[in-house]
Amino acid sequence: MDNHSALAINLGIKLKQHGYLLALAESCTGGMVAQAVTSTSGSSAWFDRGFVTYSNNAKIEMLNVSQTTLETFGAVSEQTAAEMATGALKNSHAHIVASITGIAGPDGGSPEKPVGTVCFAWVGTQLPMFACTQQFSGSRSQIRQQATAFVLTGLIEKLA
Repeated sequence: MDNHSALAINLGIKLKQHGYLLALAESCTGGMVAQAVTSTSGSSAWFDRGFVTYSNNAKIEMLNVSQTTLETFGAVSEQTAAEMATGALKNSHAHIVASITGIAGPDGGSPEKPVGTVCFAWVGTQLPMFACTQQFSGSRSQIRQQATAFVLTGLIEKLA
């Protein structure tokens, strides 16, 4: 069993204990978190839906991310991650949501936001908004794997 599977199983236990449904809003991970979650037997009892909003238009159209937020702070920002999470909560039946937006590389980085910069947000019906930024290193695949583990761990911690 890989780390993501173990985390997803643990997350499912916590969600069932609370009677919560989960939704996800992913950008740079491209559905990797949803894949880990839905690989868990019985996840249909606690996983509502996932939004893979890779483009800015998808973030705007599916999650109600503000064009102004994207222009002011960029797609890779805590502000965008927060709006993604809020939009996923609003557009689902979930009780808790996590979002991810980042630069997995190898292209796309800048001095202000180098490759490996990933922003996260968590929010729920009983959980205030929490957003943070992490800096991961390695290949594109490694950055995406680390971001997936980080968001799953964050969800488990928020449900503790």
